[in-house]
Amino acid sequence: MPDSPAVLRPITTLGFIGLGVMGEPMCGHLARRFGRPVLAHDLRSEPLDKLASDGVQAAQPAEIAKKCDLLLLSLPDGKAVASVVGMLEPHLSPGRCVVDTSTSSVALTREIGARLDARGIGYADAPVARTREAAARGELSIMVGATEAVFAHIRPVLETMGTDVTHCGPVGCGQVVKILNNMLVFQHTAALAEAIAIGRRNGVPPEMLLPTIAKGSGDSFVLRSHGMKSMLPRDFPERAFSTRYAIKDLSYALEMAAARGLAVPGAELTMQRLRQSEQAGNGELYHPAVLRVIDPA
Repeated sequence: MPDSPAVLRPITTLGFIGLGVMGEPMCGHLARRFGRPVLAHDLRSEPLDKLASDGVQAAQPAEIAKKCDLLLLSLPDGKAVASVVGMLEPHLSPGRCVVDTSTSSVALTREIGARLDARGIGYADAPVARTREAAARGELSIMVGATEAVFAHIRPVLETMGTDVTHCGPVGCGQVVKILNNMLVFQHTAALAEAIAIGRRNGVPPEMLLPTIAKGSGDSFVLRSHGMKSMLPRDFPERAFSTRYAIKDLSYALEMAAARGLAVPGAELTMQRLRQSEQAGNGELYHPAVLRVIDPA
């Protein structure tokens, strides 16, 4: 997509739509650190009540679109993004900017970006990575797809929520990087489950296996976080990154591969594992629950 001709408005008021596990702390950091009024919306009242102490004001999407110069979205999936953008569009005027921090399909992201660009409205995809604890600390990794001008405009805002803000290329490229990051996480988590199963059946308990591997070349963030913190105690809470979310994100990777005629059997096998886990009743549980189907206790 060519550089947008939009002349972006100075940021005097911000909007935030979607206050879930990641969105609520992100919005809180924005309100505390950026020094501008923040209007926010969620279908639930609880996060809005919590954020009121940070000065966040509850508002409806149409009001946010009319009053806010920069609008951020943190939504469950591409379907929700398309729906919310559809609600916002009639009320958006040229010079405003929309930033989607959700993980959405690349094709949808580019379609929305082109549509808003044609109306002189800035758009960026800025999906976030790392854990909900990182979101609470304001230490997310944020991968941005945008024109140079839009990236320069939104970077100070994103830096209130993340410690690593990377411009990955034009609109859609942030989603590409985030989706492939997650694809690797899911594949690695499934591989850890297989290693635990093999080790346990050959006399090495996971409590010995994973910490020892972490001292060698098999060490990784996924091993230390997903493996040692979740899979060792077999603790797979709800309201973390669920199996259903993992299936959604991996489907975007498979969609990209299919569109380019690429065979990715490793990712396809991981999808089979995740679907088995969902069918086993783990759909709302933290996605390392795939261990339950690979290595039943």
